[in-house]
Amino acid sequence: MNKDEQIKEMVRQKYSEIALQDKETNASSCCGAGCCSTEVYNIMSDDYTELNGYNPDADLGLGCGLPTQFAKIKKGDTIIDLGSGAGNDCFVARAETGETGKVIGIDFTPAMIEKARGNAEKRGFNNVEFRQGDIESMPVSSGVADVVVSNCVLNLVPDKQAVFSEIYRVLKTGGHFSISDVVLVGELPEKLQSAAEMYAGCVAGASRKDDYLSFIRQAGFSNITIQKEKPIIIPDDILKNYLNEAESEIYRTNSTIIRSITVYAEK
Repeated sequence: MNKDEQIKEMVRQKYSEIALQDKETNASSCCGAGCCSTEVYNIMSDDYTELNGYNPDADLGLGCGLPTQFAKIKKGDTIIDLGSGAGNDCFVARAETGETGKVIGIDFTPAMIEKARGNAEKRGFNNVEFRQGDIESMPVSSGVADVVVSNCVLNLVPDKQAVFSEIYRVLKTGGHFSISDVVLVGELPEKLQSAAEMYAGCVAGASRKDDYLSFIRQAGFSNITIQKEKPIIIPDDILKNYLNEAESEIYRTNSTIIRSITVYAEK
């Protein structure tokens, strides 16, 4: 098994565990993946609860933004959500596109697909479906989507360039995406890079911001826009598990290395 496959298997196993946890457990760790913080490190500090379509059963507290809020979804649109988890963003997108639209969620963790399908069936959502698959090679025909959204998922994927090429493929001409993700604007301490593996790649898999935007340009997108950006702060009680006091102090002086961005682009 090569390194990319090892990363994918680690993520699949971890997110199978996360699918069985409640939001409070996930919210007390980075992307729900372990090593709880008494300061409750929830990188999704944005509040979904006021958005139409929000359902607490589908909210596992795993995001790092609100891409659906920025996605310019119109009635009747077909939307694809990458890394759909328990269905939270899909159900918010459904409220935007309405009964005449369609929402397709893609996730490669069987436990997440099962949970999302159960949530959709309980609510009688006939225009929301969930497909198991790899977002580096989506189980979707070309040119079917008006909008693609994703929330804190591409940082988990080894080949981000392949994902953006796939997004370009599945979008209709004139379509667009709005994606929230984790990026870096500096160097993480080596000890944190290895520690981040415990967080299912939320930080370890993050690209430099400039590289990330370059992947989008190389895929052929235009009108690339940062819709929102915020720092992600790792609390002291997690830092002290990996850095000594001097190292922690150095890190804290430049603690905005890790960022959440919501980026928009058009085909």
